[in-house]
Amino acid sequence: MRILEWNTLDAAAQRAALARPVLASHDETLQAARLIVADVRRRGDAAVREFTARLDGAHLQQLAVTAQEFRQARAQLGAAQLAAMEHAIANVRAFHQAQLPPPLSLEVRPGVRCELLPRAIGSVGLYVPAGNAPLPSSVIMLAIPATLAGCPVRVLCTPPAPDGRAAAAVLAAAQLCGIDTVFKIGGAQAIAALAYGTESIPRVAKIFGPGNAWVTAAKQLVAADPAGAHCDLPAGPSEVMVIADDSARADFVAADLLAQAEHDPLAQALLITTSAALAAAVAAALEQALPRLSRGAILQQSLRACRALRVPDMETALALANDYAPEHLLLQVREPRRWLARVNHAGSVFLGPLTPETLGDYCSGTNHVLPTFGHARACSGLSVRDFMRSMSVQEVSGAGLAALGPVAVTLAQLEGLDAHAHAVTCRLATLAAHGASRGDLQGALA
Repeated sequence: MRILEWNTLDAAAQRAALARPVLASHDETLQAARLIVADVRRRGDAAVREFTARLDGAHLQQLAVTAQEFRQARAQLGAAQLAAMEHAIANVRAFHQAQLPPPLSLEVRPGVRCELLPRAIGSVGLYVPAGNAPLPSSVIMLAIPATLAGCPVRVLCTPPAPDGRAAAAVLAAAQLCGIDTVFKIGGAQAIAALAYGTESIPRVAKIFGPGNAWVTAAKQLVAADPAGAHCDLPAGPSEVMVIADDSARADFVAADLLAQAEHDPLAQALLITTSAALAAAVAAALEQALPRLSRGAILQQSLRACRALRVPDMETALALANDYAPEHLLLQVREPRRWLARVNHAGSVFLGPLTPETLGDYCSGTNHVLPTFGHARACSGLSVRDFMRSMSVQEVSGAGLAALGPVAVTLAQLEGLDAHAHAVTCRLATLAAHGASRGDLQGALA
């Protein structure tokens, strides 16, 4: 881990110290994804099967997971593994249940009532990647808020192994979360199938879930198409920033950096510290821990970008964090809650030495689908509200129209929209003709 003195860096070096990894050519990936999306849209299941055979090495006759496959998957997991999933599901459910928005009804002026009514999205697609390891935690983070929101159609897609089976842990988690419609497809072909529908796979209104560059590109393509599907957060490689002072434990800090760095060769792990001694101790702890970890090949690559920035004070540390807008921000400092008010841009914040980021990934209750690549400046992590939309309602009485109508007429005329104004004046004239300015319009028309 490189250790840099922030105040000795010039502006260019400071930008480089906070630079995110360079991704592969977006144009090439987008073009490849465009071809896949177009082919799946045109040929449906046949194209999905061909891409699954070519890209995943699985030759499938049936895309949907069967009841027998669900049973076999659950049988492969031990009691402790199932219990851990159930514990995580309970916490995630509790936290997301509290996020359900209540309906809003307000009489903004006498006779003028406005409402905001929450409605579940009718159909959602949940994408769970496979990659180097199964991700049952991603199932939980997507399926629980979708279920709580009341989305009637919930479809999950996950890539198969070459033997044609989906990961047992993913299927078990889906079943525990109440998802029984699962398809063994991944990549851009899964996104296209969810967006446009095929003979086997229902079309959905919105797609959720992380994925590789091709998945992300496909989501961008279908979201830009009026006939496609809306999508959730923009996504990039995983990232963590730890702010630590001289009270922090070096082994804890190193463990949190490694926990994110093992996700991906492009994952980024940054330490911002006021203590030169801590920075050196964390670098040593990383070296000691690395040989014991199973994903050493990935860590060897991602840790090349791991940096420690020594800053003069906590104010500078928080300013850097807000500028960088990390996916995960850990405050391993004295009185961490005191500094929380100064954090404006982060996907999720972890306070104190006993709050490892791993808990947020799995079981604390918060959602681990978070904005990366600086998008935390404008985007929030996934919540139950992302699976819902709001619909406004208004109802106006005769008295309300008499009071508010002239305001609307004046504004419509200001904009040169005569038909807008007429839609109000014709009603006002009816009220006046029937002497019903204090009653309702229905009474005037009776």
